[in-house]
Amino acid sequence: MGYTTITYTEKEHIAHIVLNRPYAGNSINQQLAQELEEACREINQDGAVYVVTITGAGNEAFCSGSEIEQLLQSGSDVTDAYYSALARLNVAAAVASIDRPVLAAINGDAIVQGLELALSCDIRLAASGARFGFPQVASGIIPMAGGTQRLPRLIGKGKALELILTAETISAEEALAIGLVSQVFPGEALAAEVESLARTMAEKAPISLRYVKEAVNKGMDLTLEQGLHLEADLYCLLQTTGDRTEGINAFLEKRSPQFKGE
Repeated sequence: MGYTTITYTEKEHIAHIVLNRPYAGNSINQQLAQELEEACREINQDGAVYVVTITGAGNEAFCSGSEIEQLLQSGSDVTDAYYSALARLNVAAAVASIDRPVLAAINGDAIVQGLELALSCDIRLAASGARFGFPQVASGIIPMAGGTQRLPRLIGKGKALELILTAETISAEEALAIGLVSQVFPGEALAAEVESLARTMAEKAPISLRYVKEAVNKGMDLTLEQGLHLEADLYCLLQTTGDRTEGINAFLEKRSPQFKGE
């Protein structure tokens, strides 16, 4: 389908999603939420996509939250209908449903639901000028798209509570120090670095990529013993794939493997 509030391109097994509302800080409205959800469904149905990247248009914001959140932050008088609409703008859930590795290229501020969107990705790389924060408690609300659940799983309970309870906005360098992002680059270098990492992943066996993501994500909610069983089951399943055979043959023939996702 055609998109207007996002751009979606696919090249060499990498799907690129760009939030395309730079004039509004790439904030989320109903149309963007619907288009992003559709793009996520398209990715999961497309066997040619091995890796996904998400970023924001321009150089000011990755995503500054949703338009309704901005109304709430300003203290505007909103009706129950606004709160109902806010629940429908949960783009983090759509991105979290992608079964391929997802890289967030955080080119600018990731605030409120914008940070929740970044947390739903698997790996986060940031521009040096990016800022991060959950300011909701200052307006009498709390994160509602996974922020209270994904953040402590990523950086630990204590630091997550500190960040949310103080409504503090932190720099990319501090985000790196606490493990919120894995790497920080000068703004002009970010896109190339993310593309390089995506290409490195896209050269690998796509079914293995999906199974690694499944093993890690599901294993986080299991006991160690259950997680080990899950890992072993997925490993055994991979032995039945054509990609596994191709990997062995490529090694024996001293050539690069040509994986097909089969």
